[in-house]
Amino acid sequence: MDQLAKALGTRIRTQRKSCRISQDALALACSIDRSYMGRIERGEVNLTVEKLYRIASVLACDPAALLPQVTELQAD
Repeated sequence: MDQLAKALGTRIRTQRKSCRISQDALALACSIDRSYMGRIERGEVNLTVEKLYRIASVLACDPAALLPQVTELQAD
């Protein structure tokens, strides 16, 4: 599960940067504490579906687009 949180966080960070939104601005728009947003992007916490949808809404993408593919989670 740790791999899932990290892969999801990486995808959120990538999408945020492509939208040119700061981490602080994203956290504020999602009503999420900015330090918690950092923990999400680093894969340190398991995200709720509700927060995933909030983040996807602000980043103007489908929540499924933020979810990693199964092949990304397979161990080497």
